[in-house]
Amino acid sequence: MARNKSSKNWIREHEQDYWVQRARKEGWRARSCFKLLEIADKDGLLRSGQQVVDLGAAPGGWSQVAAARVGAKGGVIASDILDMEPVPGVTFLQGDFREDDIYQRLLDELDGGRADLVLSDMSPNISGHQAIDQPRVMALAELALDMAQTVLAPEGQCLIKVFQGEGFDEFRQAMKASFRSVKSRKPEASRARSPEVYLLGSGRQMV
Repeated sequence: MARNKSSKNWIREHEQDYWVQRARKEGWRARSCFKLLEIADKDGLLRSGQQVVDLGAAPGGWSQVAAARVGAKGGVIASDILDMEPVPGVTFLQGDFREDDIYQRLLDELDGGRADLVLSDMSPNISGHQAIDQPRVMALAELALDMAQTVLAPEGQCLIKVFQGEGFDEFRQAMKASFRSVKSRKPEASRARSPEVYLLGSGRQMV
């Protein structure tokens, strides 16, 4: 009974959420679109003609923003283990990008074999228990960083969701080893109680 009440409260809060209502009004797929839009405007991400990789893309909100910003001269390759409704201007690969066939297809889709920007808003199913959720989130962040290190062009950028907590400092140091600059961003559309922040790595340094 308590879980059912909690679910109803979450649904009620979600439906009344400012960002949810605004997303519906403006035609965005998810409230998370506003997180990316704010960071992109602040830090100059998603420029015309860029090649973008969007990891954990479903339901497609970040891909939608990216495609609108890079335009017809750019390209967006999205990947998720879940299905995703088509987004104009986006090539979607359903499957686990750690698997050889999906990974190779992603590389094949990149124009020139290199990306300008890797995005990751990946998140596991949240249990509400930090001891469970924290390592899962950080493991996904590490996978995104591995991909960024592989596919980014020199001076490329990546934006990765992480949770503040155990493993955060170590992950930030790992990013600093690969990028000239690493910044932390907490967009206005992120819920205040959420431990999520976004780490932006800029200036991919090739070893």
